[in-house]
Parts: sequence; structure tokens; C-alpha cells
Amino acid sequence: MAQKTGVSAQERSKRARSRGARAPAQAPGELYAALDLGTNSCRMLIAAPNGAQFRIVDAFAKSVRLGADLERTGALSRPSIERTIRALQVCASKLRKLDVRHHRLVATEACRRASNGASFLSQVRRRTGLELELIHPEEEARLAVISCAPLVNPTSAQVLVFDIGGGSTELVWIDLTDVPVHARVDAVMQLDIRGQRRDGLRAGHARIVDFISVPLGVATLHERFEDVEDESARFALMSWFFEEQLSKFTPYQDIDVLNGVADFQMIGTSGTVTTVAAAHLGLRRYDRRKVDGISLTDTQIEAVITRLIAQGPEGRRADPSIGRDRAELIVSGAAILQTLLRIWPTDKLGVADRGLREGMLLSMMSREGALLAAKGGTHGG
Repeated sequence: MAQKTGVSAQERSKRARSRGARAPAQAPGELYAALDLGTNSCRMLIAAPNGAQFRIVDAFAKSVRLGADLERTGALSRPSIERTIRALQVCASKLRKLDVRHHRLVATEACRRASNGASFLSQVRRRTGLELELIHPEEEARLAVISCAPLVNPTSAQVLVFDIGGGSTELVWIDLTDVPVHARVDAVMQLDIRGQRRDGLRAGHARIVDFISVPLGVATLHERFEDVEDESARFALMSWFFEEQLSKFTPYQDIDVLNGVADFQMIGTSGTVTTVAAAHLGLRRYDRRKVDGISLTDTQIEAVITRLIAQGPEGRRADPSIGRDRAELIVSGAAILQTLLRIWPTDKLGVADRGLREGMLLSMMSREGALLAAKGGTHGG
């Protein structure tokens, strides 16, 4: 029987193969979609449950720069709104064609901060038919943590997960000391940022030691200091300013508690971290399989950041491992990254090419009972 879109299952299968993707084994009603509209990008994944993992059926990513000039004006500009709505119309078309019935579509920092954020979301609903959910920073952090859970080393007792976005940066410090080694990944998957905080349960549970959402990301930090012409000076100012915003994040008053501790792990999920990893690997074309899950030392990261600054704007735009889309904002992201590593030094930073979309997909599929018990990684491509 024909689907609501009027496209037969045979035709959908043919189209999927023409895109180089495997056709979905599930019926259209079993597909799940997650859309993340951030300050800089609009990204969507459509996936099908696949055992303990999920298989990506379709994907969309577009740099829309929704938050352009937001730091200066406090509002979303008309060109930014039009760029974003055009991208969302593409997403809406994909959802209709694949008849996706399980979905979560979220908006984050730019819409939270903009004076016309609510008006923009109403316009999105009217012009695209998409109902975007404006989520709190705690939920944004929770989804990022869930997506990174498979990268948590079972021997890690203290874990810092951070997500450098376009308009905000979230940090979550997790204590797994009282969680059995075999249960630590699952414990991170079950974290509730809002409900636990410092007084969360301890026995057998992961505990949120501290959480913060800093209203600065790669786009907003760049805008704040873009009038500083000297790049080295701008980098230093961005790093100093970001560190000032972390004064309320005090997971442990005595940082010496981590000295010599082998079970501390830091995981970063963002375009900044994956771009630095790709630059370290010298990738001429980005390959998620080579980036997601690798570890970088502070020496390796420092070498990449030093090179990024030395290249200058034109050099970064010409560098295939960075790409033209990220050439402008990678310096502000690197300033945030270097600040975090200076405050909490680590020999190995876990790199996660995953984020809110993966977290939403895992949450939805888990809630619907569509995933088998996890025995390793949680998603495929």
C-alpha cells in the first residue's frame, strides 16, 4: 500500500541506494529523526534501530549562522532567519518523504537568548510545519552526555564532558566512584542533570558533581572580540574572558585532588574538537570513522592550535583539514578548548563526533524499547 507521501517503498529503496546508503530495513513508521538547531548550524539525522545501535538512513547539515550579530543586537536578523528557514524546509521535506513518525526537533542557545526567539519559532511552525522545542541548557548537556556515554572508559571514576557549541558551552563533571566498573557506561546514560546536581544519589549511581552552561560558544565569543586585529592578542583575550565565566563551576575546590589520579577522563564533543583532531591527523577530507573516539594529548592539541594561529585567516581557509566553513570560528573554539585544558590538564582528551542528535536518537529509541541491551558502541553510520 502506498505511504502518505505517495512514494512507494520500492522507490524509496531505489533513492536510498542512489545516495550510497543502505535502504532501511524497518517500515517508515519505525524511523527516528533528531534535529538540532544551534547558533551556527542546523543538523538532522534520520536513523533506524539496529540491535543495540542505530543505522543512519539520511543526514542533513547546513551552516545557517542563525546567531550572526546576536551578540551585538540581541536579536535574530532577517537574513539569518531566512537562511535558517530555507534549511528547515529541506529538513521538513525529508521527514515527509520518509514518513518519519518518531522525532524530536530542538532549538538551543540562539533562540534562548534572542529577543525575537519566540517569534522566530512561530514563523518556523507557520512556514515549515515543524514544531521546534526550545530546550534548557540542562537538557542540552544531558543529551550531549548521553551521546558520549559509550566513550567513557570503565576504569574512569571522574569524567568531565564538555560541549562547545555556537552560542554556549556546557560542562558536566560526573563522579562514578561508587558505580561498579561494568555498569559505568549505563550509569552515564541514565544521568539526570536537573534532578541530581551536587546532592544526587551516590550508592551505585553516577553523581553530577557540578554543571554549568556558559553563554559563550564559538560564534558569540568570536563576535565579542572580532574588532581585535592582532590574532594572538585576540586569542589570549578570548581565553581569558572565557575562563572568567567559569568562576561558578567548582566541581572540586582543591584541584590537587586530581593530581596523579589515573582515573580522570575528559571528553569533548563539538566541531572544534573534531576539527582539531582532523587537523592533527592531517585529513584532507574529513572522515568521522578516523576521528570519533580517538584521544589527543595536550602536546598534540597545543601543536595544532599554534599552527592554526600562525596560518592566519587565509591559511586556515586554504587548509583542507579545517575547511572554509570552520576557518573563521576555529580560533575562538580553540581558545575555549585551550582554557579547559589549562584548568584541568589531562594526558588524553577523548574526541567525540557526536552530540545532541545522537543523544536524542538514543533516548527516543531506548524509551520506545527499540534498542537491544548495549554491548559496546551505540551507533553506526
